[in-house]
Amino acid sequence: MLTWLANLLREELGGPGFLRLFNYISFRTVMAAMTTFVVSLIIGGRLIRFLHLRRIRDVVEDYGVIDVSNKRGTPTMGGLLMILSILTGYGLWFRPGNPFSWAGLSALLWFGLVGLMDDWGKLKGGSGKHGLSQGAKLALQALYATGFALWLLSAWSPLPEALQSQLYLPFVKGPVLELGWWSVPWTVLVFLSVSNSVNFADGMDGLAVVPAAISFMVYAVFAYVLGNEVYSQYLQFEYVRGVGELAVLGGAVIGAGLGFLWYNFFPAQVFMGDTGSMALGGLLAAVMLLMRQEVLFLIVGGVFVLEGASVLIQEKIGIGILGRRIFYRAPIHHAFEHRGVAETKVVIRFWIIALFLGFLGLLSLKIR
Repeated sequence: MLTWLANLLREELGGPGFLRLFNYISFRTVMAAMTTFVVSLIIGGRLIRFLHLRRIRDVVEDYGVIDVSNKRGTPTMGGLLMILSILTGYGLWFRPGNPFSWAGLSALLWFGLVGLMDDWGKLKGGSGKHGLSQGAKLALQALYATGFALWLLSAWSPLPEALQSQLYLPFVKGPVLELGWWSVPWTVLVFLSVSNSVNFADGMDGLAVVPAAISFMVYAVFAYVLGNEVYSQYLQFEYVRGVGELAVLGGAVIGAGLGFLWYNFFPAQVFMGDTGSMALGGLLAAVMLLMRQEVLFLIVGGVFVLEGASVLIQEKIGIGILGRRIFYRAPIHHAFEHRGVAETKVVIRFWIIALFLGFLGLLSLKIR
């Protein structure tokens, strides 16, 4: 919106020269982050009061040895705060004609809606068991992912034809595999894995939002490099015209995440719920696929990978095959809490790990 207005003022009315800043991705990324952060602070308190008055409060499961009394009655669906902030802040600083922008926003809204439906079902049923069934959630996620994959392979794809179905690995120059039509099930797998692993990590105050912000920070840097002819050629990446717009979107998510953390750190005033965690996970999956850097998530999103893997190991291998638990509890952050580690200590240690992994992911820009 503001970019379009600035160009109009410059071209039609001979506006001041500083309006050139609106064409720089770096400037718009910083401004989008600042805007979404301020918007989060402005509407956060009002939204929390609204959720509280409407009795939209979290349904907390009793874990026995884990004290959850301080979490009962806390408003949930706080992910709406991040979604509204991103739509407002990014809407001011994005380029409306860029297909990467709309692809990212569509993922944010679709997965946010799936999470909202799940949260609403839990609230109405009075229990975490009354949300969307696991099959329904996976089906809705897979439906979007399939359409996304087919779009990336079509004539309307914003990616160069040579990149549409290539698989890249961190620290390796050039593609390692041509997926062809196998990229459709691969894309579905990426969406399901990432969106649900972020959802699994949302179990402690502030636990999910900081690793998510760090992941978006790393992918924003990658988007800036891949969308710049000079930097992409210097670092020997395939140049992708227009993908730099994802850096602006990443900045918006970082600002919204920090604004949400303002209310979500221990003891939380609001929980993001599946509304927020699925929206962040779906958007993150879309961003990495649009840059063909999805395998990098194994490093950058290592905290989420650990959370998701612990649930799969516990349910599919431990309970499903062996008939017993492998971890004390899953996701794994609850296993540490079960052993008596304070919630805040678990969360901050996971933040430190996420930051370390983020730096490691950035190294793959140069070490290849």
